[in-house]
Amino acid sequence: MANRASKAQTEVAFTSSIPNSFPPEQQALFREVLASFEESGRPYAVAGAFALQKHTGIFRSTKDLDIFLPAESASGALGDLKRKGFHCEVCDPVWLAKVHRDGYFVDLITGMSNGVITVDDTWIEGAQPANILGVRTQILAAEELMASKLFVTRRERFDGADIAHVIYALQGKLDWGRVLALAGEHWELVLWNLILFRYVYPAQTKYIPESVWKDLLRRVAEQDRVPSQTAKFRGSLVDDAMFAIDVEEWGLENILADSQRRAKKIEETAKSHTRP
Repeated sequence: MANRASKAQTEVAFTSSIPNSFPPEQQALFREVLASFEESGRPYAVAGAFALQKHTGIFRSTKDLDIFLPAESASGALGDLKRKGFHCEVCDPVWLAKVHRDGYFVDLITGMSNGVITVDDTWIEGAQPANILGVRTQILAAEELMASKLFVTRRERFDGADIAHVIYALQGKLDWGRVLALAGEHWELVLWNLILFRYVYPAQTKYIPESVWKDLLRRVAEQDRVPSQTAKFRGSLVDDAMFAIDVEEWGLENILADSQRRAKKIEETAKSHTRP
């Protein structure tokens, strides 16, 4: 068994119930960005480590604050923050912009990097009140938080443990219909995570309703009875690096590129890359 202090393990942020400690400059950045959203009334919700803590009690070391918002709201939010003296940049118009100051940053996220799951107004409407670093704000509901982690499945980062912890902490008291609606045609990833939960917490399998198991396993059985010979390869949606050979050498279709093309994009604000 690998040593817990091995190089690979030291790169992982360990879970703990011990509260995080943020440098004053980082706290100030987080507070000011949250205050800007509250003042503007633009739709948003906090996700990432802060939302995970609120739902599960787990504190995890984090370098950033994740703010989820619809793509059509991102440009205006970046404009607000640029006028307040922050350096703003669109890193990937499919899903990510960053707000910087003093070496610290906030991520503005509009969906998954593969373009499959995108944030819309319903994500914000379902958000829950929270207090983060003294600012009255809101966090993603547990169902949206789970959906935001379904495709975080890369070799260097896997959020399946977060999903398992959300289910465990809430004792399965979730709107499972909402979870499956958010996953849509990618419901197998929900099933995958539920099987992981079942393996990790064998004494808590009742946290997942029997109706959910029946629904998902029925879908599997129906697909297996009449397997599609034209179903598209989806490995690149999971990890375009680990499945690169399938596209680049084996000639399978790259639906990742198609998905990213279809996704709503974050629009650049004028001179958004200019430092104040």
